[in-house]
Amino acid sequence: MTKQDTREAAFLADFASMSSFGATAGGGIDRQAATLPDAQVRTWLRGILESRGFRVYFDKIGNQFALFELVPGAPYILAGSHMDSQPFGGRFDGSYGVLAAAHAAMRWVENLSESGETAKYNIGVVNWFNEEGSRFKPSMMGSSVLTGKLTIEDALASQDHDGVTVGEALEALEMIGTEEAPKIAGYAEIHVEQGHTLEDRGLTIGLVESTWGAVKYDITVKGDQAHSATRMQDRHDALVGASKLVIAAREIADEFLARGVDIVTSCGEFTVFPNSPVVVPSEVRMLMDIRCIDADELTKADEALRARWAGIEEYASVTIEQQESHSWGANPYDDAGIELARACAADLGLSHDRAFTVAGHDSTNMKDHVPTVMLFVPSVDGISHNEKEYTKDEDLLDGVTLLTEVVTRMTRGALDA
Repeated sequence: MTKQDTREAAFLADFASMSSFGATAGGGIDRQAATLPDAQVRTWLRGILESRGFRVYFDKIGNQFALFELVPGAPYILAGSHMDSQPFGGRFDGSYGVLAAAHAAMRWVENLSESGETAKYNIGVVNWFNEEGSRFKPSMMGSSVLTGKLTIEDALASQDHDGVTVGEALEALEMIGTEEAPKIAGYAEIHVEQGHTLEDRGLTIGLVESTWGAVKYDITVKGDQAHSATRMQDRHDALVGASKLVIAAREIADEFLARGVDIVTSCGEFTVFPNSPVVVPSEVRMLMDIRCIDADELTKADEALRARWAGIEEYASVTIEQQESHSWGANPYDDAGIELARACAADLGLSHDRAFTVAGHDSTNMKDHVPTVMLFVPSVDGISHNEKEYTKDEDLLDGVTLLTEVVTRMTRGALDA
């Protein structure tokens, strides 16, 4: 076997091992933030990287860093993603990016050791805490704290449905530290696309040029609990009001799509109280979002949704209370990073083109903080947040090869300008 064959076999073996932590019967993973499977996979990752000379530690919000200092005192080029998942999610989302970063960093160390070359910056791997936001809100928590978009106090105080705080969960699993994040000179992330644009176009690599904008809503619909025998005209049914909101969001998306606007709306979490037989619900807590690349259209969709609230309140005899729990605007990645990734892909003979990210990623935060490169590899049929999520081995391996080249050039100062 060639050195490259050996490296690729090692990556696929590690990927199979990583996928065993929190594995589900349907071939996915259930590895939500600060649960036992999350702690187990982090311990496994620590073992791999410490055995290769990396120093591994947690910061104050549970981000996991693995650093290799070749240039004393120099900042780090970080690469990574997240290893937490949605309930019964896919084994590729996030996790691939962390393992790809680990192998790219290990290859960087080997290559420089063999060649005797030097670098301007050191290399590091990051496994961000709670990117998914499935157990604790908001999503992208670890990178939000690092970049100052969320306070450490608010993050640690966030509670799950059982009233357990982030701080308590991290302490219980010993996944919290006292150190700060390293000094960072640049960041790179590779991720499965979570759509089928690359697959449709027969491309191996997506060079992410912009996020979509998003507005996320934390909504409580309040009614009044009653017996299910209560006459219809006497009800204050929170579930009816909440259901009307879900339908309104879908209808707005349909209306915008009908005039050629690429937009998505979703309701991903729905909690009914008291959620009991023969009871008219008194309250529904729900999380919704609208996403669009066009800022003006996103604003119009937001206004369209809000315009329907009064009618829903009147119809169901309820009140709707709302706050934006998390939002961001459509925002481009730096052209220099895109061009660097394009040049690397071209030199390696990998088919590529620019792409957009509809989903949020930790790079969404990092690109506002340091020079950042975001890369995609194809997702078969675009399936994601689903146990059937899949990316072909050859695409996974090509992504690691590309990421290695990207971070190598970044450690030489390719994005300093």
